[in-house]
Amino acid sequence: MSSSNKIAYHARSISLPTRSHPLDAAVEEQLCKLRTSDLTSSVSNNLVVLKDLYQCVEDLLSTEDGKCLDAVLERSVMLLDVCGTIKDILSQMKQSAQDLQSSIRRRSNEFEAYMSSRKKVCKVIQKCLSDLKKISNKKNDLVTDVLTEVDATTLAVFESVLCFLSGPKQNNWSLVSKLTIKHATQQVVNEVTKVDSALKSKVIEAKEVQKPLAALEMNLKDLEDGLESVFRCLIKNRVSLLNILNH
Repeated sequence: MSSSNKIAYHARSISLPTRSHPLDAAVEEQLCKLRTSDLTSSVSNNLVVLKDLYQCVEDLLSTEDGKCLDAVLERSVMLLDVCGTIKDILSQMKQSAQDLQSSIRRRSNEFEAYMSSRKKVCKVIQKCLSDLKKISNKKNDLVTDVLTEVDATTLAVFESVLCFLSGPKQNNWSLVSKLTIKHATQQVVNEVTKVDSALKSKVIEAKEVQKPLAALEMNLKDLEDGLESVFRCLIKNRVSLLNILNH
């Protein structure tokens, strides 16, 4: 895929506090990639790294004690729920984009239906962001530093996906202080925003919508694939936790 078609949500970069205790080398490598994620990184790339991180965490779980794992198990349900919701959002957005593309080809230009769907999706996104905030506020001292970092990283990546999908909007609150995500100063226009802007014009030109819409579909497919991989890793992670606790 050409660089112009890659997802590039540059408005946020992920940074996590440096730990004083050594981590398993493989886990540390993936955490470091997300700590230093900057303006050249993309949402889809961060999902790939997050998947790799959870694959590394798999081996780490067997070294933790039961009380810690009980707490991690409880958190895993929350993360799976959020990940599932984001998957549903992506699926709905992709279907809406495909329906709009189809209507343009038929020359019925069902722009209002797409914008109506966008409004509904944005409400779900805001609810999901609120859920992320609640999860981030639930601390557990029994969880080790490394798993706390993994948890915070997951929330940070999920937030970046949701913010990409909602477009650059001002929220009344942010997870930034909790997740130590750095904000870049410039505003980045992604394909979601480009399509929204084109459809909010006084005079909507179908040809002006088609190009960003096609790019948006590709972006959503990349995100969908990345999130599906993370979802599977979260499920595998939970199964491993249950197996360890039951033995």
